[in-house]
Amino acid sequence: MRHIDAAAVHAALDYPALIERLREAFLEGGEVPLRQHYHIANPAGADGLLLVMPAWQSGRHVGIKMVSVYPDNPGQGLPSVIGAYILFDARNGQPKAVIDGVALTLRRTGCASALAAGYLARGNAHSLLMVGAGALAPHLVRAHLAVRRYGLVTLWNRDMAKAEKLARDLADLRVRIRVLPDLEPAVREADVISCATLSQQPLIKGAWLKPGTHLDLVGGFTPQMREADDEAVQRARVYVDTRAGALKEAGDIIQPLASGLLREADLGGDLFGLVRGEAVGRRDEQEITLFKSVGFALEDLAAAELTYEVAS
Repeated sequence: MRHIDAAAVHAALDYPALIERLREAFLEGGEVPLRQHYHIANPAGADGLLLVMPAWQSGRHVGIKMVSVYPDNPGQGLPSVIGAYILFDARNGQPKAVIDGVALTLRRTGCASALAAGYLARGNAHSLLMVGAGALAPHLVRAHLAVRRYGLVTLWNRDMAKAEKLARDLADLRVRIRVLPDLEPAVREADVISCATLSQQPLIKGAWLKPGTHLDLVGGFTPQMREADDEAVQRARVYVDTRAGALKEAGDIIQPLASGLLREADLGGDLFGLVRGEAVGRRDEQEITLFKSVGFALEDLAAAELTYEVAS
């Protein structure tokens, strides 16, 4: 059984290749139970959380990602999120590889948003705004650039120093990159907005969105978290990565549904529908589109298979 570390994962998962592999995965489908959450009592500090995410395709591979979330870890010099992915042969149950789960998640999450943007962002979109400057942000920017030729990338973060560091990390890109201290003007001029934050309160206001904007919401992964306000949801045609995940975990979907602002029937589609041509993507140049991603184990399986193929 092979061990594939984070550096090897990043080297193996080229953004265009992974986007195409995700497209194939949603075309083919697979067995994907809802992920399980287990709270772990921790007498030494804040309780931990264990996430277990299985997926399989008969005759090919079985995979399971296990992720631990310990909020106090940064105070001990450790990341708060740590994970591993185990890939098995579905024909005989033999384990084939243990893969770094964090690197795998970063790459596949960015590429899932980029896959959606290929159907939902305007073909002539020129400017991309990245809201948030955490570990996921550079992968979202690079993945989005794999599907649209943006001429301008704007970065915003509450901590300007982190946004400036992100700009330096992206300096190899052949695109103009700038950091803005004020979010509202950045949102008002952006063609595509990608958000990866831990915000409990909406950052993006619908009143700021210009016609034709595509809004990509990645950060909120609990029912209590919001990155966009009700007006943004109301003005947009809303899509999700998967209905089951979004309707259970995404505050940006659950809260408008609970208030009656949004109905499940109003959802424009999910990645299965977009990829298979069963859902209509962007309908015109003036439409505002919103994509809410919460993550899906089939994406992890596709990324793990590609990693194993390339790294072997």
